[in-house]
Amino acid sequence: MKQFSVVFLAILATVTCGWANLGDGDDKIEDLYGAIIQRSLRDYGTVSVLYHKDRYLYMVTFDHGRSVSESYFHVKGTDLSEKEITKFLKANAAGATWTSNNEAMKRRFKRSDGKAEATYGNVNGRPALTVRELRGKP
Repeated sequence: MKQFSVVFLAILATVTCGWANLGDGDDKIEDLYGAIIQRSLRDYGTVSVLYHKDRYLYMVTFDHGRSVSESYFHVKGTDLSEKEITKFLKANAAGATWTSNNEAMKRRFKRSDGKAEATYGNVNGRPALTVRELRGKP
């Protein structure tokens, strides 16, 4: 019975992961990313929502209720660690892998399935990792 409990808890921890990702609906993201700080209508009917949970700010752009772009910041405006960048990229891997293509001013990442890209640089004056969906690409 004890062994079953350990397996059950491991499965539960995996299923209830605390990270949302591209393509998730606004209900799931609101449940995981915490309090809404700001909501703004953007061009072409998209909505940008800023969330605050623990030590992070999450800026998510929704198109028809589905996440198409997410930026991750520290509340204090400090740099994300390599471990945090890896964690956020992994949450948005969707079974693919990420490769790095660093430039002088920005770090860039491409997902192996070609459906998303990520950049690490300043967003609104704060260092942030931004992951966005690439539309119309294989």
